[in-house]
Amino acid sequence: MALPPRAFFTLHETASRWGCTIADIAGWAAVGKLDIVTGIPLAICGTEKVSGKVFVSPMDMLPLFRRSGTGPTSIKLLRVKPDPGADWIYVTEPADGVDVSIADLLISGQDVLRFEDEYDLLRRIGGGTGALSPYDWEGMYVAMIKRIHEHGLPATQAELIGELQEWFGNVAESGDVPDESTIRRRLRPFWRALRGEN
Repeated sequence: MALPPRAFFTLHETASRWGCTIADIAGWAAVGKLDIVTGIPLAICGTEKVSGKVFVSPMDMLPLFRRSGTGPTSIKLLRVKPDPGADWIYVTEPADGVDVSIADLLISGQDVLRFEDEYDLLRRIGGGTGALSPYDWEGMYVAMIKRIHEHGLPATQAELIGELQEWFGNVAESGDVPDESTIRRRLRPFWRALRGEN
């Protein structure tokens, strides 16, 4: 049985996955293209008690993202958001803010997949020569082409994904099947081209 999709990626993992720098990711977060989150211990924000997952502003942590690599590895945060739609709240205890390490800055797995779909990053993640993968992606492409050649394009992408998951289940020695979102990312450019979508 396949594991569920990753819940979170660190900034370093995401930068490696996308072939960019953490400064690039901070910039995209600063202009609203994705959210950076972290976890904090109990802090007092005025009359509120806040702990656990919070949203953070990369502009509040700018020294962490210096392209020269000369910045600190942690910083004191003075404001956070408990959820993305909330207003910023200011940390009053500890008085000097909450200590956050760059290694503890995360992007949700859903945000990473959405960003990859939106900016067509398929080619950057596991599609190049020599990429190691536990799945037979080339075999999947052959099975997909054969299916479309013999029976035409199915009515929905979900139907095609279901058939390909079944194909993986039949050919994988371990019985390990990639999750639906991973197959969808790889199919997306083909599906769009075959449907005449931009």
